Amino acid sequence: MSVFVVTYTYGNDPIELNQIRPDHRVWLAQQFEAKSLLASGPMVDRQAGLLIWESNSIEELNALLDQDPFEIAGMIAERTIEEWNPIFGPFGK
Repeated sequence: MSVFVVTYTYGNDPIELNQIRPDHRVWLAQQFEAKSLLASGPMVDRQAGLLIWESNSIEELNALLDQDPFEIAGMIAERTIEEWNPIFGPFGK
């Protein structure tokens, strides 16, 4: 399993985003319980989020992220996925 860092940049109205956020967080909680999602949260000073995932491949993760209610509702203007090699901290191997 590899670790990936995902960033979401939100492009829509914050009011619309807040309407979908409860469904997004339920979905994230399910992924966390399944141990796919390691950590996530919104950025403080900009309309974006950071998510840390464990997955077999970037393709598998990309398909999973397509199921996020934010993605389905068109709330994500940009999504980046990068493989990450954590050395220190709780995500290190």
